[in-house]
Amino acid sequence: MIVGVDVGGTFTDFVAVDEEGRVAAFKILSTPREPERAVVEGLSRLEFSEVLHASTIGTNALLGQVGLELPKVAYFTTRGFRDVLEIGRQNRPQLYDLFFQKPRQIVPRDLRFEVEERTLPDGTVEKQVDPAEVSTLAEKARAAGAVAAAVGFLHSYANPDNERRAAEVLRKYFEYVTASHEVAWEPREYERFSTAVVNAALMPVVGRYLAKLDSYVRSRGGRMYVMASSGGLVTVEEAARRPVQLVESGPAAGVVAAAELAKALGERRVVSFDMGGTTAKAGVVVDFEPSITTEYEVGGESHKGRIVKGSGYPVRFPFVDLAEVSAGGGTIIWRDAGGALRVGPLSAGADPGPACYGRGGAEPTVTDANLVLGRIPEALAGGAVKLDPRAAEKALAKLGDPVDVAASAVKLINLEMARAIRLVTVERGLDPSSFAIMAFGGAGPQHAAEVAEEMGISRVLIPPMPGVFTSLGMLMADFKFEARMAYPRDLAEGFRLLEQQLSIYKPDYYVRLADVRYKGQGWELTVPLGADVSPEAVKRAFEERHKATYGFTLDREVEVVTIRAFAVVKRAKPRLRDPPSEGAPDVGEREVYFDGWTKAAVYKRAQLPLGYRVKGPALIVEDNSTTVVPPRWEAAVGKYGVLEMRL
Repeated sequence: MIVGVDVGGTFTDFVAVDEEGRVAAFKILSTPREPERAVVEGLSRLEFSEVLHASTIGTNALLGQVGLELPKVAYFTTRGFRDVLEIGRQNRPQLYDLFFQKPRQIVPRDLRFEVEERTLPDGTVEKQVDPAEVSTLAEKARAAGAVAAAVGFLHSYANPDNERRAAEVLRKYFEYVTASHEVAWEPREYERFSTAVVNAALMPVVGRYLAKLDSYVRSRGGRMYVMASSGGLVTVEEAARRPVQLVESGPAAGVVAAAELAKALGERRVVSFDMGGTTAKAGVVVDFEPSITTEYEVGGESHKGRIVKGSGYPVRFPFVDLAEVSAGGGTIIWRDAGGALRVGPLSAGADPGPACYGRGGAEPTVTDANLVLGRIPEALAGGAVKLDPRAAEKALAKLGDPVDVAASAVKLINLEMARAIRLVTVERGLDPSSFAIMAFGGAGPQHAAEVAEEMGISRVLIPPMPGVFTSLGMLMADFKFEARMAYPRDLAEGFRLLEQQLSIYKPDYYVRLADVRYKGQGWELTVPLGADVSPEAVKRAFEERHKATYGFTLDREVEVVTIRAFAVVKRAKPRLRDPPSEGAPDVGEREVYFDGWTKAAVYKRAQLPLGYRVKGPALIVEDNSTTVVPPRWEAAVGKYGVLEMRL
């Protein structure tokens, strides 16, 4: 049996598939202070040969979650560049706030050390690093309590020789060492240095966490692999060495699942829409491939789904391109000082959770609103969590009439999630009306149709087992290992060298990407490339992407800043099956609020045969999620049991 495990802010999801393709799924409440506890508890119920795991432990550690404190990190850099990490860029999250505070420094100034060395921009080593000097500085750092070290030298992307020598010395003093070229082989010293420091800080935290789980899995005779933010699986050793790539591993798995199902269905344009208990995430899949970005700020703020530049720690690593908003089932509903109703960004999480959970939560949440409006049953997670409608009404009544407050809150949260979809479509030069929304997560199918209407989208796809679809995504993922090179003089030779470096993984195929810009531009666009990497082909691909993103092209020379290659090792995927072609579902009825109270049919999804049509208003209920079919919408059961809703 192969098990996919996704640790979320509210629930930890498990999906298991056996050799005959039978799939089982369940949820248990997460244990935020000790995330591995919920994972072990769920795995203890199963027999398995492989465990595929996604976690946001890296992000949580950088955000200061209790029990995941970052260790002391020492930083070694070229003389004169000690304060680059603190100076950063002139990006101010709050432009007019005179009292704005930058993110706290991971490395305090007294643990930043300058080394006499110099590499020139063309890769020439003007002054070689002195191992004795590095040893002296390492002893000082260790005496000051540092347990991890990061090295970031100027122009190491052109020639990492000095960084390698320094890292060799530091590994005699520290168990955890990161050289910047090992995690971010590209120009821009601030972003590269920041990536190295974040990686070094996460190595002990993530390493210990993965070691505990890996030890448990091995003790049961299994193997464990980890989902990376790029949308592929990596080994535990690779994840522990470069934990910076796990920052968005959970959300990435959902987009991978959407891409694989889109490929099976022949859907070329899909918006992946994942709404869980804490957040909602949107990504796009075009021609069966998730969009990839290489820029991210971890541990920072977001505003309407946009990462606020300058509010977190820059990381340069391939990530599935996502917009994330504080909109989940546990998002708290409140009134501001002017009396206006607001939703989020605070969440009730798993502990204490929404008021209706009966675990001590007193604040009204989106789950409470959906319960009061009759849109969800009185039990979640296959009956593991019983819901109390009276507690939900009581919490909402503090803000006004419970039904009016609930209806308004649902509209507000739908607007917030529509903004996230707009970010990954309209603001990327894509027309949302040409996409279908694939909605999953425990709460996604409840809101998908109304969010689609807001975006002018007329089709919604609800996959099988939507409540645990992210975990299913891990079972659909392939292994994916990355290498990169800055300013290649010859593209064909550069890719050949990268692919030669990755050949140790014996990949089935390679994926090629390049960060390209017009000469004189400050930032690049990441462009997928095929076998043809001639200057003409690169320019053509770049200008197509530039035109789609910005609406224009320039009569200017194009330059390639960084190339990257992925080695992809294919894995066997779970076989999705069609539902039975015959059957007569039991049809219930209940009062549900849309623009007013109305009678809605209630179906059990497991009873719906292939081709069956459900006219709204209706609810389609299953163990880990509920699909809301509003008035004017119709749902049909299609291939693999996918529900296709049309307006």
